[in-house]
Amino acid sequence: MKKGKRFGCILLAVLLLSVALPGFATEGTDASSAKAESATAEMTLDRVVILSRHNIRSPLSGSGSLLGDITPHTWFEWTSNPSELSLRGAMLETIMGQYFRLWLESEGLFPENYRPDEKAVRFYANSKQRTLATARYFSAGLLPVAEVPIESHTPYDTMDPTFTPALTFVTDAYAQDAEAQVAEKGGTAGLEGIHAGLMDAITLLMEVTDMEQSEAYKAGTYGDLLRDGTTMNLKAGSEPGMNGPIKTATSVADALTLQYYEEPDAVKAAFGHDLTIEDWRKLHEIVDAFTEMLFTAPLVSVNVAHPLLQEIRNELTAEGRQFSFLCGHDSNIASVLAALGVEDYLLPDTVEQHTPIGVKLVFERWLAADGAAFWRASLVYQSTEQLRGITPLTLENPPVKYALHFAGVKENADGMIPEDALLSLLDGAISEYDVLQTRYEEEDGLANAA
Repeated sequence: MKKGKRFGCILLAVLLLSVALPGFATEGTDASSAKAESATAEMTLDRVVILSRHNIRSPLSGSGSLLGDITPHTWFEWTSNPSELSLRGAMLETIMGQYFRLWLESEGLFPENYRPDEKAVRFYANSKQRTLATARYFSAGLLPVAEVPIESHTPYDTMDPTFTPALTFVTDAYAQDAEAQVAEKGGTAGLEGIHAGLMDAITLLMEVTDMEQSEAYKAGTYGDLLRDGTTMNLKAGSEPGMNGPIKTATSVADALTLQYYEEPDAVKAAFGHDLTIEDWRKLHEIVDAFTEMLFTAPLVSVNVAHPLLQEIRNELTAEGRQFSFLCGHDSNIASVLAALGVEDYLLPDTVEQHTPIGVKLVFERWLAADGAAFWRASLVYQSTEQLRGITPLTLENPPVKYALHFAGVKENADGMIPEDALLSLLDGAISEYDVLQTRYEEEDGLANAA
């Protein structure tokens, strides 16, 4: 099928689902979000800036690779090539865009059937298929009668430096200190302590996939997930890397979670095992730990998120802008939030409790009657049931919305952040990069001189 026809079929399917499926009420509520909602009753929504993770994709590796070798079972027949947005992901992202359209219209930021001018709305995505397609489908739901360009700044299927969570400077001392920060998560045992804390989850993963029955695992092709050690690699110009059992287990757990979203039969999705939601969450703890180890240590997050923090800062104050949509990856959201000092959280109604598939980091600018500006920061995402059910979203049946708070950042009595406080938070994280780079490069110079 040609791409144009396939996209048209997907949009038609979304419209049919919107008519045929009953509404879904989100399972969880957040008291702080409800309080903030009441606070905005007398305020005007002025601007929205979103950093989005792409929606459901196929696994990053296909048949004949790790996934095909490490289990005797046959995986779900994915509807897209490895790493690309799936058909379900396309439908879900269009639905999410439709929801935001309804919300923005209800708040008066957008008129019905809005056709914005060039400066009012901006879509900018990493140049990978899953991010470009996510931005395209969201825009179709948000602005169905407008021609919306999707910016990309590098050749197709390459990583844009803005969205690449790469270390742009590294010295020996920096690498040593950054790895020490990561190791602190494992207590006195360091990286091995992190591995030990994941042992129950890895054991469950091996049971669900019958990993030890695969010929590749028997042959030791992918090592021993229970006994091997973990090492980290921090090099300038590259994303933080890791070798060992946590990395291998993450690839398998990630694919299993995606299979759970795609396969209607939950038992079949778990290769014949009857798993509880708690079991699925435990399996995904492996992926969360991997992401946290690579991208959320204070020294690392400020480094890898630097270009994206600058982009977000610019969008918060861009002249004439009403709505911004930046589309990247879970590593982008994790590193940005860590660099900004987000307070610890566990998201409700999802098996991915930190950066769920398709999640949006949403910044909302509200104006009081006297012109004072305040911001709300939240994570908006489709619950696991909404993902599995391809549930239409409405104002009465919204996605999950979870309010975020940042360490040391003042909020007003209604839990909203004064504009100067939010901009100072961004500016501090951005300038911290220069401070660290100067500090470590000077230390490196002194060490070489000695």
